[in-house]
Amino acid sequence: MRKSRLGLFKSTSMLISVVGIIMIISTIIVVAYVGYSIVSSGITNEISSGTQYDELAELKASYDNLSVQFDGVKATYYSGSSDDIQTYNDAKIELSRANSAIENVQSALDAGKPSNEVDSRIVFAKEKLEAAYNAYNNL
Repeated sequence: MRKSRLGLFKSTSMLISVVGIIMIISTIIVVAYVGYSIVSSGITNEISSGTQYDELAELKASYDNLSVQFDGVKATYYSGSSDDIQTYNDAKIELSRANSAIENVQSALDAGKPSNEVDSRIVFAKEKLEAAYNAYNNL
């Protein structure tokens, strides 16, 4: 009976050792995968944020150009009737909305938001800037 207990103890001890080694190896694999994912995602985010900063610069340049155009015709509309002033102010509101959308993109980039969220904000800012251009063209 003593020999069977000793054999059982040896086999149980061996099984526990093998399971322990398997768990250590699997833990190392999981940690390596998570580390790789973090590094890979960080590199991808840096690349996409670079192009997003370029798009933001383009949006700001377009906004500045349009703002100068608005300022150029301001005196013409303010010297006219109240309807002309209202039309100009409505168009200027569209320009303010575009500026707000561009600032929203800037804040998302500064806060390190995910690239898909920043991309959706860029699309929205482009739409608002287009609406401001249309409002200017309708003056």
